[in-house]
Amino acid sequence: MTTQSPKKGATGGGTAQARPGLLARSLDGIERVGNKIPDPFVLFLILFAIIAVLSTVMSLSGATVEVPGSEDGVQPVRSFFSAEGITWLTTSLVTNFVSFPPLGVVLTVLLGVGVAERTGLLTALVRRAFGGAPRWLLPYVASFVAVSGSIMSDAAMVVIPPLAAMVFKAAGRHPVAGLLGAYAAATAAFSCSPFVTSTDALLSGVTNAAAEPLGLGTYVSPISNYFITLAIALILSFAAGFMIDRVLEPSLVRRGIARDKVRAEAGTEESEAKVMDPNLTDTERRGLRRAGAALLLTAAAVLALCLPPGAPMRNEDGAFLPESPLLSSVVFIVFMVLLLPGVTYGVVTGSIRKGADLALVMGQTVKEMSPFIVLAFVMAQFLALFNWTNMSSWIAIQGAEGLEATGFTGFGAILCFILLAFMVNLFIISGSAMWALLASVFVPMFALLGYEPGFIQAAFRIGDSTSNVLSPLSPYLVIMLGFLRAYEPRAGIGTVIARCLPFTVVFTVLWIGVLAVFYFGGIPVGPGMNVRI
Repeated sequence: MTTQSPKKGATGGGTAQARPGLLARSLDGIERVGNKIPDPFVLFLILFAIIAVLSTVMSLSGATVEVPGSEDGVQPVRSFFSAEGITWLTTSLVTNFVSFPPLGVVLTVLLGVGVAERTGLLTALVRRAFGGAPRWLLPYVASFVAVSGSIMSDAAMVVIPPLAAMVFKAAGRHPVAGLLGAYAAATAAFSCSPFVTSTDALLSGVTNAAAEPLGLGTYVSPISNYFITLAIALILSFAAGFMIDRVLEPSLVRRGIARDKVRAEAGTEESEAKVMDPNLTDTERRGLRRAGAALLLTAAAVLALCLPPGAPMRNEDGAFLPESPLLSSVVFIVFMVLLLPGVTYGVVTGSIRKGADLALVMGQTVKEMSPFIVLAFVMAQFLALFNWTNMSSWIAIQGAEGLEATGFTGFGAILCFILLAFMVNLFIISGSAMWALLASVFVPMFALLGYEPGFIQAAFRIGDSTSNVLSPLSPYLVIMLGFLRAYEPRAGIGTVIARCLPFTVVFTVLWIGVLAVFYFGGIPVGPGMNVRI
């Protein structure tokens, strides 16, 4: 895509007037600080070294830890730089990695997502939703598709916004409203979805690894936040649609940004041609119907294993909560729900012609996940060391006692944690890296205060999602700027952030409000996952 660099101080709306205000200075400052933060791989190596040194110093000083309610009694803080510590690392390096909870779960779910995405099933569903929507409903359809798009992982931020812009333009609505509205919804609500996604699998694995040292709280599964994520996904979909329709699009019209502006930039016609057509072919429609039938058969098979009395998916008491084979099979069910319809669609449309094609599709998905696998290796070693040295328990207990001493242990403490996640997310754009960092301290700390690890994970999702659109370090912000300049050549990063900022504010307020309803109402945030232990 060929674009024109904006003039110094240029803002959105095609105006060239310089306006170096507080926003520009703040963004520059955030970018400078963020650029000094090491890559997540290097960051966790540094953290490993810090914990290794601190554990040795504290061990020599005789530091001990006693977990309230634990039968282990008083435990010493173990030294890494000791015969015991070196032996621990050399004998457990591989075990630390292969037993890292998110690793197998995330890879399994993503194998299913990869089949559904690479065969074209997920993209066809998105195009079908846009192509069949009436003009007045387009903002709400775009918002729902964008919020639900996290099932496609990061691809949602690249696929859905330009498609929404194209559909808006074809319907006589403002294409930039579709572009930025869908981007804001997909990015600021990334961690909530009406579907179980790879993010649920990743977060739950890290949460369990962080909660393990204390042995407190309920096991966190990929559906432990489903009740609250479903509720907020529906609420934010409507809110984003309303803001596109009543706030973003009218503001663009008031600024005089033409809806059907003729592109004067070289290469814009080529870039627009790369945006997919929302209309489906007959083969694609037939593939969707067959995939839908495969999904219904899969659902029927699951129900047959759950509903009859004495069904194998029930627990010994004939129920599903607090634990049952059904809850333990969530990853398998999600995998099959994605795999079988994806394969069916691929066979019908011709993207899968033989068994080797399926293996190739899965292999390409794993190849794309190689950066995560490498990061998971060093994250696993850091968390394992943090737990083995008893540093995680010591920090959690000290923090919990400090909060209790100040009396700041209620919902106000949860809000402070959300704010911290919000701010950290501006600089550490990897959600898995940030949660591994925060969870190792705050999950045990809040567990000692009586909060379920799954509830703290639900609170983390707010800060991890709503500030995504504000981070100048996000690679998707640069990609979105490229799309936007096809309509507004003078747009800059500040243009994208300024227009998406209202979505962040509204999403944060609404999401915290929903969390407060679950908190004060004592409503489980997911199957078997209460607010308090």
